Amino acid sequence: MKIINLAVLISGSGRTLQNFIDLIAKGELPAKIQAVISSKPGVAGLDRAKKHNIPAFTINRKEFKTAEEFSEAINKVLKNYPIDLIAMAGFLNLYKIPTEYERKVMNIHPALLPEFGGKGFYTDKVHEAVLKAGAKFTGCTVHFADNVYDKGPIILQRKIPVLASDTPHSLADRVFEEELIAYPEAIRLFAEGKIKIEDTKVTILK
Repeated sequence: MKIINLAVLISGSGRTLQNFIDLIAKGELPAKIQAVISSKPGVAGLDRAKKHNIPAFTINRKEFKTAEEFSEAINKVLKNYPIDLIAMAGFLNLYKIPTEYERKVMNIHPALLPEFGGKGFYTDKVHEAVLKAGAKFTGCTVHFADNVYDKGPIILQRKIPVLASDTPHSLADRVFEEELIAYPEAIRLFAEGKIKIEDTKVTILK
């Protein structure tokens, strides 16, 4: 299986990044993390990267007037590394994807898209909306990102029931357990060349 070169975009604790690091160390994720970029300074995810000798960069979104300027700063860093796939991992900003990375940027969302997605639907706000709507099921969605929040072809989803006792926090915890499985699975499929995209639909090849 091909070992793919990953860039990971973060905005916070880096729990998903740590999952990637752990699975790579165990030989369960065919990837090498070339660079980690955070949209916020001083977050724990940067410390996780540095602990494992992964090049880590801060590109502070607040220092840029537009998403285009912010994205170009990210691209300047990425151009210094051989990148096969960019994984957004708790990345809370819009990244304008250049042509060379089209269909090479994945994102994971803590709900079953297309529901409970879009600008403003992140962290506990997603789970609060799920509970308020009385949804019976929720889960997570891995998709190819495009230049609109939470759009782009869906690769895979994992579903869990919403319990009567759930709070936004408990729901977030249970959804995250599914994310730990779903995101690496999607990356493996990419590495194996098993993802076929036609228009807005993904087919997983046998």
